[in-house]
Amino acid sequence: MTPNHLIIFVKNRIPGRTKTRLAQSIGDEAALQVYDELLVHTHAATLELKAHKWVFFSDYLEEKNSLWQQGYELQVQQGKDLGERMQLAFEKCFSEGAQRVCIIGSDCFELETSHLKKAFEALKQKDVVLGPAADGGYYLLGLQEQQPELFKNKIWSTPDVLSDTLLDCKRLGLSVRQLPQLYDLDDVRDLKRYRQKQNGMQG
Repeated sequence: MTPNHLIIFVKNRIPGRTKTRLAQSIGDEAALQVYDELLVHTHAATLELKAHKWVFFSDYLEEKNSLWQQGYELQVQQGKDLGERMQLAFEKCFSEGAQRVCIIGSDCFELETSHLKKAFEALKQKDVVLGPAADGGYYLLGLQEQQPELFKNKIWSTPDVLSDTLLDCKRLGLSVRQLPQLYDLDDVRDLKRYRQKQNGMQG
C-alpha cells in the first residue's frame, strides 16, 4: 500500500474551454498549444515521484492520451464546483488507504519534483501543506486526512483563496507548512514570464 497519493487535476483539451483568459489574448488554438506544454511540464515534474498518481480529467477520460499511459490512474472529476471536485478526489484517495495526499493542477510552470517531495515530507509532521501561487490561490494542497471545511465557502479562482484557506486552518486548529510561492500560467503576462524562463534555461 503506497502511503503517498498525488492528485493531478487536468482539463480536457477542448479549444475555447482551455486557458480561456489566455485565449482572449492569443486565440483558442495558441492557448491550447501552451496548455499542452504545461501538461508536458507537469508530467515531467511528477514522473519520478514515488507515489500513487491519479489524473482527474475535467469532463471525460482521455484514455488514449499517451502522456498518462504509464504509472497514472485515470479518473473523471465529480462535483458541482472546484471545491467539491477536490474534496471528492481526496476522499477517493483516503478511501484507497492513502496516509498523505497532495493535489496539484497543471498550470504551474515553476513546479518541480522537489516541491512535491518537500510537500509529502512536511505532511509527516503537519496537518496541511500549501503551495502559495502568486495570484493569491495555491498550486498545491496537501492533507494528512480529509478536511471538508477547506473546500467550502470559497470563491474559486480569486485572489482570496489562499488567505481564506489559511483562516480555515487557524480556526480548525490545523498545523500548516507553506512551500515557496510560485507562478501559475493564466494570462498573457504569465505567458511572457514563462517564455523568459524557457529562454533563460536555453541560454
